[in-house]
Amino acid sequence: MGATTTCQVLLILIILHFLVSTAQNNDATYLRALKDGWQNTPPNWEDNPDPCSGWDGIRCTDSRITSITLASMGLTGTLSGDIGQLTELQILDLSYNRLSGSLTPRIGDLKKLTNLLLVGCGFSGPLPDTLGDLESLIFMSLNSNSFTGQIPPSIGNIKNLYWLDLADNRLTGSIPVSSGTTPGLDMLINAKHFHFGRNMLSGAIPERLFNSNMTLFHLLFENNQLSGTIPDTLGLVKSLEVVRLDRNFLTGNVPSNINNLTGVFEMFLSNNQLTGLVPNMTGLDVLNYLDLSNNTFDPSDIPSWFSTLPALTTLKMNNTNLVGQLPTALFNIPQLQNVDLSNNRINGTLDIGSSYSNQLQQVNLQNNQIADFTQRRQYNTEVILVENPICMESGTSGGFCSPPTNTGPSYLTQPNNCVRTPCSRDQVSSPNCRCAYPYTGDLFFRAPSFSYLGNAAIYEALRNEMVDSFRMSQLPVDSVSLGNPSRNLDDYLVINLQVFPSGDERFNRTGILGIGFSLSNQTFKPNDTFGTYFFIGENYDFLTGASRGQKSSNTGVIIGAVVGGCVLVALLILAGIYATRQKERVERTAHESSPFALWDANNGSGAVPQLKGTKAFSFEELSKYTNNFSELNNIGTGGYGMVYKGCLPNGQLVAIKRATRGSTQGGLEFKTEIELLSRVHHKNLVSLVGFCFDQGEQMLVYEYIVNGTVKDSLSGRSGIRLDWIRRLRIALGAAKGLQYLHVLADPPIIHRDVKTNNILLDERLVAKVADFGLSKSLGDSNRTHVTTQVKGTMGYMDPEYYMTQQLTEKSDVYSFGVVLLELITSRNPIEKGKYIVREVKQTMDKSKELYGLQDVLDPTIGFTTQLKGLETFVDLALQCVEETGDQRPTMSDVVKVIESIMELVGFNPNVESASNSASYNYASKGSEHPYTNDNLFAYSGDHFPTKLDPK
Repeated sequence: MGATTTCQVLLILIILHFLVSTAQNNDATYLRALKDGWQNTPPNWEDNPDPCSGWDGIRCTDSRITSITLASMGLTGTLSGDIGQLTELQILDLSYNRLSGSLTPRIGDLKKLTNLLLVGCGFSGPLPDTLGDLESLIFMSLNSNSFTGQIPPSIGNIKNLYWLDLADNRLTGSIPVSSGTTPGLDMLINAKHFHFGRNMLSGAIPERLFNSNMTLFHLLFENNQLSGTIPDTLGLVKSLEVVRLDRNFLTGNVPSNINNLTGVFEMFLSNNQLTGLVPNMTGLDVLNYLDLSNNTFDPSDIPSWFSTLPALTTLKMNNTNLVGQLPTALFNIPQLQNVDLSNNRINGTLDIGSSYSNQLQQVNLQNNQIADFTQRRQYNTEVILVENPICMESGTSGGFCSPPTNTGPSYLTQPNNCVRTPCSRDQVSSPNCRCAYPYTGDLFFRAPSFSYLGNAAIYEALRNEMVDSFRMSQLPVDSVSLGNPSRNLDDYLVINLQVFPSGDERFNRTGILGIGFSLSNQTFKPNDTFGTYFFIGENYDFLTGASRGQKSSNTGVIIGAVVGGCVLVALLILAGIYATRQKERVERTAHESSPFALWDANNGSGAVPQLKGTKAFSFEELSKYTNNFSELNNIGTGGYGMVYKGCLPNGQLVAIKRATRGSTQGGLEFKTEIELLSRVHHKNLVSLVGFCFDQGEQMLVYEYIVNGTVKDSLSGRSGIRLDWIRRLRIALGAAKGLQYLHVLADPPIIHRDVKTNNILLDERLVAKVADFGLSKSLGDSNRTHVTTQVKGTMGYMDPEYYMTQQLTEKSDVYSFGVVLLELITSRNPIEKGKYIVREVKQTMDKSKELYGLQDVLDPTIGFTTQLKGLETFVDLALQCVEETGDQRPTMSDVVKVIESIMELVGFNPNVESASNSASYNYASKGSEHPYTNDNLFAYSGDHFPTKLDPK
């Protein structure tokens, strides 16, 4: 009986092994079939019969192909239906190649596909309806091809879709919305990006396209053939930040509830046939760019709300039937750069005033009825009054009577404190004056918030962000050069990009694949100033080792020998596999019941951790959830070790902090953090999902926080704009998290490292206190302090604790006071030898408005008229940083004061609204997240991952 059972087990194991091996071998077979339809595939695809053994652009998990990334490889050919057989595929990026033909309906068989990136290829024909079967898809970028036909309504079935870009194709027909039996785009309530510009879509924009459940950031329908009116339902989507409906055939009145879109930064309604009164946009306080030009509005006096848009950089209302005299106050808007009101009936005297915006570059009033111009001083601004009565009088002189120059400013990245030397043919001198072969292409920014193209500072900031992003993604990039900014006919900002290699004069194939994927997958997120973009890369002809090898004539023989050998070996070891798996099952059960059986209490980390209900993961589980800790899942690094993104079986995304193997550096912090976070649960504290103490590994598994740290947002690195209200909400959320630790945790907990790097922002910009590696428990609710070795971060550290080594809850209060000052100044606590607390105290004057702190405040916080309660906020911060703890408020007191400030401003402190950030960040619902590459976060020190870039 025993022998029979063993034979049965062996037979089952042989069958299972055969099925698994068949699936793995089939993946290789189907990829080779795809390869046969392509030319210019990477040379090492010829050298090895197994795609999972080092083929460029191919990534595998357990010998199943999960990622194909081949951007800018010069591929030609078609995408055959064999792609549908790669059922484990998650990422497909063939962008910037010269592929052609239609998109196979078999694409819909890829049920696990999350990223479909086919940007700038030559695909044509209709989009297959099977796109709607991609149930896991998050990122669909099919722009800049030649697709025709209608938008498949089935796309509405992709419930987790975040990014939908079908722009710059030849799509026709109407915009699909759902009915009782068919899906439509209105069902994509989690989508943040609708990009449909530069197509031939027609018909009316359906009323049902928009609803209050949608969370769209970008609505881009520019340059189509849409007709009818702008639906009133547009005003229901209050999350909108960019609206582009320009260059269509829209008619009728602009709906009045467009004034509800208070988070909109850019609004383009130009070049339509809109009628009625000029819309009232008084409520759009963050509006940067407004273009209503070339519409047939009713003759209207100059709207008074022109002068009330505090963030406006660009006002374009050419040919809109404006009548009357321009108010001088218009030109006092602090960030105003460009005013184009040409071809109207503006009359009277033009007076720009003496305190106009120092950023103002051009005022175009060509072809109006202006009779006089009051010039109070020499202007640096280009004023254009040609074809006005003032320029028709005899003897009139002055440059303002000349047509626009139309010679825009130029920009090119300058050398970094070095002298460029001549380079050989095809080589280019980098910003670091090294001759190399750069990877080049064009960045197209669809809705930048500025119009003046000559400001070198904004391009330098963009360039630095790109270099940091590439390096954080561990790409071999030495430097980046930007040049030739211009506006194209669609009002896109186009900038030429050159990326230079690090350590060599040319990139290898892996480097190009990484950079191409970073740009096609939107891993790099520019700041708010530039907004959303797409990239069209050029083929890179200078690859290291680019020569192509010959196909092996005996590939079949090799494959046959390998397969035969594998079968023989498998038969010899299958009996051992069963016994091994039984042993592993026993060990796994033992680990789950006692995960700290191997804990060494003598290594300086203390006694065995005492946990409450926290899940213990095995090393094998976390390895599986992170694709074997692949580079693709690596989202940062630091002194503690590496941080990886993982996806649990229930779909939850997690961030896994993995200590350097064998290191005891983080042992005590590991124990502290899992013990504390296993027993505290609050919406303003980062949640610990679980841990791993297995096979010599120490790992912490956190919830995945999408918007990084407050520090990154204050510095501008995250691309999230923090106005006064958002900063108040962040302060309140962090204060409530600390209040919970001090008051409701049993026993109370002192964080000991409160700082803006340890306050994270989720998808709704809700603040969450993180990093409890240095935290201390009072141990007894009656204790007032803990005597302990001084630890923390300079600049935030309580001086009383530093002197006495007595740690109290008021030590956290002091650190939080520094955070409050950092929130309003965006300055580091210690910067160029100056301490923020001292600087604020020395600058403030309570007899003046805003305590006279205008020169210290972060200029992006808002305008002085909007900063209600700032004085109370400053008073609170300075009370928190009093020299001794007994003079400082408790965190409960702090919460009450911030709540009172929010009520003064007119916001309910108990209601948290969704973010209106322009950073293109994904607002996750449960397990959703916009990107699967996932070098979006940087890891600093022992701290939780923080977002680089990007919106």
